[in-house]
Amino acid sequence: MAKLLIVYHSKTGGSRQMAEAAHAAASDEITTVLKPATEAGPDDLLEADGYLFCAPENLAAIAGLMKDFYDRAYYPVLGRIEGRPYAQLVCAGSDGDNAARQTARIAQGWRLKEVQPPLIICTHAQTPEEILAEKTIPEDQLELCRELGAAMGAGLSMGVF
Repeated sequence: MAKLLIVYHSKTGGSRQMAEAAHAAASDEITTVLKPATEAGPDDLLEADGYLFCAPENLAAIAGLMKDFYDRAYYPVLGRIEGRPYAQLVCAGSDGDNAARQTARIAQGWRLKEVQPPLIICTHAQTPEEILAEKTIPEDQLELCRELGAAMGAGLSMGVF
């Protein structure tokens, strides 16, 4: 059975909700593993058939703990996961594009195959208080995350990626 690895980081809950929504929908189709970036590593990548990376954008960049995951995993799997499918979810306050570009560049180095453009959910948090506050992602936005999870699950299950 195909296996999807969902690696996420979340400080205020937004990315976690997005990753959990995708995980719940993908689980109907295949084996899924949902792991915080602090617990995920090279072995998890090697054991999976596809990936969903989910993180917040902090200061116009991928969150530091997600970057730490990439730093720890990059070289141990280089040349060993080429061609595997991936997609990404970004929880952003206003933009999200730069974090998505950074993850896409890492995935390009691994020679992964992007199967959908990044899904960026914007919380519109702009003040320090809003940025640091616990997030609640609206249901219609979580549905987009579920759709992405279901599509990843179905694609891996059918072998179309």
